[in-house]
Amino acid sequence: MSVAVHNPDQYMGSLRQIIAQGRKRIGLLVGAGGPASISAGNGAPLIPTTEDLTRTVLAALNDRYGETLNEIRIELTNPNIENILSHVRTLGSVIGTTKIHSLDAEEYGVLGEAICDEIGKIANQMLPDGVTPYSDVVAWISGTERGHAIEIFTTNYDLLFEQALERAKAPYFDGFTGASEPFFDPSSVANDDLPPRWTRLWKLHGSLGWKTNARREVIRTAESTASHLVFPEHLKYDQTQKAPYAALFDRLRAFLMLPDTLLIVIGFSFVDAHVSSRIDECLSANPSASVFAFQFRVLDQENSACDIASRRANMSVYAPDKAMINGIVAPWLPGDPPTRDWGPIRAGFWDSLPGASAPSFLLGDFKSLARFFAASRSAQVYAVAPAPGSAAAGPTVAS
Repeated sequence: MSVAVHNPDQYMGSLRQIIAQGRKRIGLLVGAGGPASISAGNGAPLIPTTEDLTRTVLAALNDRYGETLNEIRIELTNPNIENILSHVRTLGSVIGTTKIHSLDAEEYGVLGEAICDEIGKIANQMLPDGVTPYSDVVAWISGTERGHAIEIFTTNYDLLFEQALERAKAPYFDGFTGASEPFFDPSSVANDDLPPRWTRLWKLHGSLGWKTNARREVIRTAESTASHLVFPEHLKYDQTQKAPYAALFDRLRAFLMLPDTLLIVIGFSFVDAHVSSRIDECLSANPSASVFAFQFRVLDQENSACDIASRRANMSVYAPDKAMINGIVAPWLPGDPPTRDWGPIRAGFWDSLPGASAPSFLLGDFKSLARFFAASRSAQVYAVAPAPGSAAAGPTVAS
C-alpha cells in the first residue's frame, strides 16, 4: 500500500524559479509573525505576536479598565486585542449615556484611544541595522527587473517595511500622496498605474502615523502615534474614515482576481475573518490564482489555513512537518538531490533546528523565507517540476 508524501525539493525548486525570474505577478501577505521573527536583543521578539500583544496591552490597562476589559473578553469568541478594540469602538458608537460594563459611550471612546496608545508604544520599533528579514525581502524586490510590481499586504501597524525600503532607496506607494498632510488617494490604489519598480505597500489594519485631521480625513503623518488602527467596523460607508480600509481590502480582492497571480503568506494565522474570507472567496472565483501559506506551527495546529485549503485546491499550506497541497495532507519526504549543487539550496528550506532530532521544513519562519527569497537571485540549477496539473504547487519548470 502506497503512502502519500510531499517532496519539498520539488515544490521549492519551482518556487525558487518563479521568484527569481521577475515575470510573475507576486504578492506577499505578512502577519504578526513577521516582526516577531526578529530579536530585540534581550531574547524577546522585536514586536510580539497578536497573542502576546493582547496580554501586554491588557496588563498595561488593567489598573484602570481591568474589570471592563475582562467582561468584554468573555463576550468575544476570539478575544485578541484587535477584536477587543473593535468591540470597544462599537459600544462607544451606540450606547450613548447608558453604561455597559461600567462605562458609557464617551468613556469607551477614551478606552479605545488608550488601547491604541498602548499598541503604538509596542509597535513603534526601529528596524535593526544590518541584515534582517525585511532587508532580505527588499533586496529580492529591487534586485530583479519586473513586469509587475510586488504588492505587500500586511496586517501589522509597524513601520519596518517602510524603513527597509527607504534604507535601500527603493520607491514604494502606500496609498497616500502629498507633503504637508499626505492624503489617501483611493483612485491611485485601484488603478495601479505606477511603474513596476515601485513596490505597493498596503497596511490593511492601519498604521502608526495614520490619524484623522480636522476635516475628518485620514492622513499620514511623520509621527509614531497610533490613533487610527484596525478596521473600524461601526463606521458608515459614507464616512471618509473608512476610505483607506475599504480601498485596501478592495485592492487585495482585485489582486487575487487577476490571472495567474501568486500570493505568498507568512506569519499569518488565518483567524482574521476579514482577510481569510476575502482570500477564500477570490480563490473560489479565480482558479488561476494561487496562495502559498507558509505556517510556523505544525500542520495539525493550523486549522484555519487548512480549512480554506481543504476547499480550494489552488491554496497550499506548508508547515514544518507536513503540507496540504491540492487538498492532500502528507508528510514531507525529500528525494534524491535533483542536481549535484542542490545541497546548499536544500539547506535553506530543509534542515534540523537546534535541539531537534530530525530535519524539518524551515520556511514557516519569516527569517528563513526572506533569506530563501534573497538567495533566489544566485545562479543555480532548479529542481525537477511538479507533476502536470498540480497548479497549487506552482507552474511547471524545465527539468
